[in-house]
Amino acid sequence: MDTAAPLPPLTIRLAAPRGFCAGVDRAIRIVEEALKKWGAPVYVRHEIVHNRHVVNSLRAKGAVFVEELDECPDDRPVIFSAHGVPKSVLAEASRRNMVAVDATCPLVTKVHNEAARHNRQGRQVVFVGHDGHPETVGTIGQLPPGEVLLVETVADVAALQVRDPERLAFSTQTTLSVDDTAEIIAALKARFPFITGPGHEDICYATTNRQGAVKAMAAAVEALLVVGAPNSSNSRRLVEVAQAAGCKHAQLVQEAAEIDWAPLAGITTLGLTAGASAPEILVRDVIDACRARYAVTVIEEGGGHEDMVFNLPRILREETPA
Repeated sequence: MDTAAPLPPLTIRLAAPRGFCAGVDRAIRIVEEALKKWGAPVYVRHEIVHNRHVVNSLRAKGAVFVEELDECPDDRPVIFSAHGVPKSVLAEASRRNMVAVDATCPLVTKVHNEAARHNRQGRQVVFVGHDGHPETVGTIGQLPPGEVLLVETVADVAALQVRDPERLAFSTQTTLSVDDTAEIIAALKARFPFITGPGHEDICYATTNRQGAVKAMAAAVEALLVVGAPNSSNSRRLVEVAQAAGCKHAQLVQEAAEIDWAPLAGITTLGLTAGASAPEILVRDVIDACRARYAVTVIEEGGGHEDMVFNLPRILREETPA
């Protein structure tokens, strides 16, 4: 006779869209195709995307992850991560005659191209981003020193010292909070009325869509889990967005084993999403972990389909000379 107490009920609301975006999917495919074309090892400067599961999977296939180009031999291919790199890194790879494959997300490349255009037109660029993030470092490194000024907060805008307030432009990191960035841009426009912005906003479609999905469910769940890495900007922003939208408890976890169950005690509704660099298998692992503790009902949120696809770089589409 089974005397085990029944598991408490839990409804999991799965956000849509969630997980991999087109830029992340392309970056991972670039490493996989490079390994097929040139064999192992293939070197990757910085984590190709910010996810431990993805990095470990590619490492097992023969990718070697390094932080700087001087850790790479001249005679093996090197791949630059989806976050982008300063021009100085590309120039050094060229000087060493390395086979270099640029996995920069095309939407980050768009920001780089905008910065270059503003520079050609004599404008100093104000970049809204997180200090030290690889995307920020890469974007600032597109132009000569002093041509890109970093701001992270509205307070930074007030303290900004510019060369000419009538010759300014702004751009933003692609993975920021939509709402927080809007406040900073409003402050820039209020202080510098002549500042020029991008033709289309720099925050990428995937970041915007995932934040929108979290906002839509935040007040309707008692807690929310975001599957993503602690160094993933877009994943961390999802936690902040959930909290700002009224979710009482939002938690970032890299995998199911990291879940802090104590704050989830007694809940009956749980939101679940994943950052743009987190694979779906990790989401399914979280659901399985919940099933061990609750009688789970999963509700897939609707209306979040994405169909964008980015092409691989030409170097991976060309035949290797015999």
